[in-house]
Amino acid sequence: MKKILIISFILTLLNGCVGSSTSGVFGSGVSIALDPRTLGTQIDDSIMQKNLLARLALTEKKYLIKISIKVLDGRIFLGGKVDEPEEKLKITKMAWETKGARSVKNNISVKQKFSFKNTALDVLVTAQLRTALILNKKIKAANFNIDTINQKTYIFGIAYSDDEKKEIIQEAKQIVDLKELVTSILLVSDLSRQRE
Repeated sequence: MKKILIISFILTLLNGCVGSSTSGVFGSGVSIALDPRTLGTQIDDSIMQKNLLARLALTEKKYLIKISIKVLDGRIFLGGKVDEPEEKLKITKMAWETKGARSVKNNISVKQKFSFKNTALDVLVTAQLRTALILNKKIKAANFNIDTINQKTYIFGIAYSDDEKKEIIQEAKQIVDLKELVTSILLVSDLSRQRE
Protein backbone atom coordinates (compact mmCIF):
# COMPACT_ATOMS: atom_id res chain seq x y z
CA MET A 1 0.00 0.00 0.00
CA LYS A 2 2.84 2.32 0.89
CA LYS A 3 4.51 1.66 -2.51
CA ILE A 4 1.31 2.54 -4.36
CA LEU A 5 1.02 5.84 -2.49
CA ILE A 6 4.64 6.72 -3.25
CA ILE A 7 4.26 5.83 -6.94
CA SER A 8 1.01 7.84 -7.15
CA PHE A 9 2.73 10.82 -5.52
CA ILE A 10 5.69 10.63 -7.93
CA LEU A 11 3.37 10.32 -10.96
CA THR A 12 1.41 13.34 -9.76
CA LEU A 13 4.63 15.35 -9.43
CA LEU A 14 5.88 14.26 -12.84
CA ASN A 15 2.53 15.04 -14.44
CA GLY A 16 2.77 18.56 -13.00
CA CYS A 17 6.20 19.05 -14.61
CA VAL A 18 4.87 18.63 -18.15
CA GLY A 19 4.29 22.04 -19.69
CA SER A 20 0.67 22.91 -20.21
CA SER A 21 1.11 26.61 -20.80
CA THR A 22 0.00 28.00 -24.12
CA SER A 23 2.68 30.67 -24.19
CA GLY A 24 5.93 28.76 -24.54
CA VAL A 25 9.32 29.81 -25.74
CA PHE A 26 8.12 29.92 -29.38
CA GLY A 27 5.27 32.32 -28.61
CA SER A 28 1.65 31.91 -27.73
CA GLY A 29 -0.20 28.83 -28.83
CA VAL A 30 2.78 26.45 -28.56
CA SER A 31 3.21 24.35 -25.46
CA ILE A 32 6.52 24.33 -23.64
CA ALA A 33 6.23 20.55 -23.62
CA LEU A 34 6.73 20.62 -27.42
CA ASP A 35 10.06 22.44 -27.14
CA PRO A 36 12.69 19.94 -28.32
CA ARG A 37 15.45 21.56 -26.26
CA THR A 38 16.45 20.14 -22.91
CA LEU A 39 15.49 22.11 -19.83
CA GLY A 40 19.16 23.04 -19.32
CA THR A 41 19.42 24.36 -22.90
CA GLN A 42 16.21 26.34 -22.46
CA ILE A 43 17.61 27.93 -19.30
CA ASP A 44 20.97 28.68 -20.98
CA ASP A 45 19.19 30.25 -23.96
CA SER A 46 16.96 32.32 -21.69
CA ILE A 47 19.99 33.58 -19.74
CA MET A 48 21.83 34.45 -22.97
CA GLN A 49 18.78 36.29 -24.30
CA LYS A 50 18.29 38.31 -21.10
CA ASN A 51 22.03 39.01 -20.89
CA LEU A 52 22.18 40.39 -24.44
CA LEU A 53 18.98 42.38 -23.98
CA ALA A 54 20.37 43.96 -20.79
CA ARG A 55 23.66 44.85 -22.52
CA LEU A 56 21.77 46.41 -25.44
CA ALA A 57 19.54 48.41 -23.07
CA LEU A 58 22.61 49.72 -21.21
CA THR A 59 24.13 50.78 -24.53
CA GLU A 60 20.99 52.48 -25.83
CA LYS A 61 17.53 52.38 -24.23
CA LYS A 62 15.75 52.59 -27.61
CA TYR A 63 17.03 49.08 -28.44
CA LEU A 64 14.57 47.66 -25.88
CA ILE A 65 11.68 48.39 -28.24
CA LYS A 66 13.48 48.50 -31.61
CA ILE A 67 15.43 45.21 -31.45
CA SER A 68 14.04 41.70 -31.04
CA ILE A 69 16.26 38.86 -29.80
CA LYS A 70 15.61 35.13 -29.90
CA VAL A 71 18.07 32.48 -28.74
CA LEU A 72 17.64 28.83 -29.69
CA ASP A 73 20.34 26.34 -28.74
CA GLY A 74 22.98 29.06 -28.54
CA ARG A 75 22.00 30.49 -31.94
CA ILE A 76 21.07 34.16 -31.71
CA PHE A 77 18.47 35.67 -34.06
CA LEU A 78 18.24 39.47 -34.24
CA GLY A 79 15.48 41.57 -35.80
CA GLY A 80 14.26 45.16 -35.85
CA LYS A 81 15.34 48.51 -37.28
CA VAL A 82 18.20 50.92 -36.57
CA ASP A 83 19.09 54.34 -37.96
CA GLU A 84 22.76 53.76 -38.84
CA PRO A 85 24.66 50.81 -40.33
CA GLU A 86 27.22 51.08 -37.53
CA GLU A 87 24.46 50.35 -35.00
CA LYS A 88 23.61 47.09 -36.75
CA LEU A 89 27.24 46.02 -36.66
CA LYS A 90 27.68 47.08 -33.04
CA ILE A 91 24.64 44.96 -32.07
CA THR A 92 26.00 42.02 -34.08
CA LYS A 93 29.35 42.33 -32.31
CA MET A 94 27.63 42.35 -28.91
CA ALA A 95 25.62 39.26 -29.88
CA TRP A 96 28.77 37.38 -30.93
CA GLU A 97 30.43 38.34 -27.66
CA THR A 98 27.57 36.82 -25.63
CA LYS A 99 28.91 33.83 -23.71
CA GLY A 100 27.68 30.61 -25.29
CA ALA A 101 26.84 32.12 -28.72
CA ARG A 102 27.19 29.51 -31.48
CA SER A 103 25.99 31.68 -34.36
CA VAL A 104 24.30 35.02 -35.01
CA LYS A 105 21.68 35.66 -37.68
CA ASN A 106 21.17 39.41 -38.07
CA ASN A 107 17.96 40.50 -39.80
CA ILE A 108 18.11 44.07 -38.50
CA SER A 109 17.35 46.58 -41.24
CA VAL A 110 18.98 50.00 -41.56
CA LYS A 111 16.92 53.12 -42.31
CA GLN A 112 19.81 55.22 -43.67
CA LYS A 113 20.37 55.57 -47.41
CA PHE A 114 23.81 54.80 -48.87
CA SER A 115 25.70 56.48 -51.65
CA PHE A 116 26.11 54.18 -54.64
CA LYS A 117 29.91 54.66 -54.76
CA ASN A 118 30.44 53.78 -51.08
CA THR A 119 28.05 50.84 -51.26
CA ALA A 120 29.78 49.44 -54.35
CA LEU A 121 33.20 49.74 -52.70
CA ASP A 122 31.92 48.06 -49.52
CA VAL A 123 30.44 45.18 -51.54
CA LEU A 124 33.77 44.80 -53.37
CA VAL A 125 35.79 44.69 -50.13
CA THR A 126 33.40 42.12 -48.61
CA ALA A 127 33.47 39.98 -51.76
CA GLN A 128 37.29 40.06 -51.96
CA LEU A 129 37.67 39.04 -48.33
CA ARG A 130 34.97 36.35 -48.57
CA THR A 131 36.75 34.90 -51.64
CA ALA A 132 40.13 34.99 -49.88
CA LEU A 133 38.70 33.12 -46.87
CA ILE A 134 37.05 30.50 -49.10
CA LEU A 135 40.28 29.90 -51.04
CA ASN A 136 42.41 29.62 -47.90
CA LYS A 137 42.44 25.93 -46.94
CA LYS A 138 43.35 26.78 -43.34
CA ILE A 139 40.06 28.66 -42.81
CA LYS A 140 36.51 27.31 -42.48
CA ALA A 141 34.93 30.29 -44.28
CA ALA A 142 31.35 29.21 -43.54
CA ASN A 143 31.92 29.96 -39.83
CA PHE A 144 32.36 33.69 -40.41
CA ASN A 145 30.14 36.66 -41.23
CA ILE A 146 31.69 39.65 -43.02
CA ASP A 147 30.14 43.12 -43.27
CA THR A 148 31.73 46.28 -44.63
CA ILE A 149 30.39 49.78 -44.00
CA ASN A 150 32.33 52.78 -45.36
CA GLN A 151 35.40 50.57 -45.90
CA LYS A 152 35.35 49.50 -42.25
CA THR A 153 35.14 45.71 -42.26
CA TYR A 154 33.64 43.65 -39.47
CA ILE A 155 34.34 39.92 -39.13
CA PHE A 156 32.30 37.82 -36.71
CA GLY A 157 32.53 34.09 -36.14
CA ILE A 158 34.03 31.08 -34.46
CA ALA A 159 37.57 29.85 -35.21
CA TYR A 160 38.74 26.33 -34.44
CA SER A 161 42.21 27.52 -33.45
CA ASP A 162 44.31 30.59 -32.80
CA ASP A 163 46.14 29.89 -36.08
CA GLU A 164 42.86 30.08 -38.03
CA LYS A 165 42.09 33.40 -36.32
CA LYS A 166 45.51 34.77 -37.32
CA GLU A 167 45.01 33.55 -40.91
CA ILE A 168 41.73 35.49 -41.17
CA ILE A 169 43.33 38.70 -39.92
CA GLN A 170 46.26 38.20 -42.31
CA GLU A 171 43.89 37.73 -45.28
CA ALA A 172 41.95 40.86 -44.31
CA LYS A 173 45.11 42.99 -44.14
CA GLN A 174 45.84 42.13 -47.78
CA ILE A 175 42.61 43.73 -49.08
CA VAL A 176 43.64 47.05 -50.65
CA ASP A 177 40.47 49.13 -50.08
CA LEU A 178 39.91 47.95 -46.52
CA LYS A 179 40.57 50.92 -44.21
CA GLU A 180 39.76 49.44 -40.80
CA LEU A 181 39.22 45.94 -39.46
CA VAL A 182 37.04 45.09 -36.46
CA THR A 183 36.99 41.44 -35.39
CA SER A 184 34.92 39.51 -32.94
CA ILE A 185 36.29 36.00 -33.44
CA LEU A 186 35.72 33.47 -30.70
CA LEU A 187 37.63 30.22 -30.36
CA VAL A 188 35.70 26.94 -30.12
CA SER A 189 37.51 26.29 -26.83
CA ASP A 190 36.00 29.54 -25.43
CA LEU A 191 32.41 28.45 -26.00
CA SER A 192 30.44 27.30 -22.98
CA ARG A 193 28.97 24.49 -25.09
CA GLN A 194 31.18 22.77 -27.64
CA ARG A 195 29.90 22.62 -31.20
CA GLU A 196 28.50 19.27 -32.21
